[in-house]
Amino acid sequence: MSNPLVRKLEGFGPLSELDRTVLERISANAQLIGPRIDLIREGDPPDGVILVMEGIACRQKHRANGARQITAYLVPGDSCDLDVALLDRMDHTITTLSACRVVRIPSDVVRRLLKDHPTVARALRMSTLVDEATLREWLVNVGCRSAIERIAHLFCELLVRLQVVGFASEDSYEFPVTQLDLADTVGLSNVHVNRSLQELRRKGVIELKGKTLKILDRQRLKTIAEFNAKYLHLGTRAAA
Repeated sequence: MSNPLVRKLEGFGPLSELDRTVLERISANAQLIGPRIDLIREGDPPDGVILVMEGIACRQKHRANGARQITAYLVPGDSCDLDVALLDRMDHTITTLSACRVVRIPSDVVRRLLKDHPTVARALRMSTLVDEATLREWLVNVGCRSAIERIAHLFCELLVRLQVVGFASEDSYEFPVTQLDLADTVGLSNVHVNRSLQELRRKGVIELKGKTLKILDRQRLKTIAEFNAKYLHLGTRAAA
């Protein structure tokens, strides 16, 4: 399988052979991390840039009463903030949801990459802008959409994002997210998520077996969610 970081960044502009070689080198030797492991916790000093090469991780915030809000999913090719070294302490936790292959890129390596490879630097900054746009869309999801619309929207988004980096087929992908994770992502109770999933099944638009999600009617799911992939800034790749 091709390198997901290279695949992702090439979508924002052409990369030279040297660019690709450098990206493959800094993303090599990924470490296998088990599920439900904190890669870095809120309050920790930053320790380089975390890059996910396989699996799904998440950004999350915890309240004192134990409540949790998942604010982003990191899929293959995704990294934490490029400028994380500017922070004294992390303001959120990054945790694996499934077994992941993860690379930690030292901050000085990131600085040299941005300085010496302007095309890569532009692509990485575009990636950061997409992260911000995705967070805005998730805010709309929680604030304005119904329960079934929230879940349908997330399923549509993940299909597109995973297809781009080669981790989804035309209609299915691995979905190692538990029902509780999903509830903490879309701001619903566990019971409400269960009912919404059952409704999507009854409508004949999804099939969720084990850790595999299959979208049976992509166009109808998009219609339910009012999904438009423009915020992902993928151009024609989102329509493929």
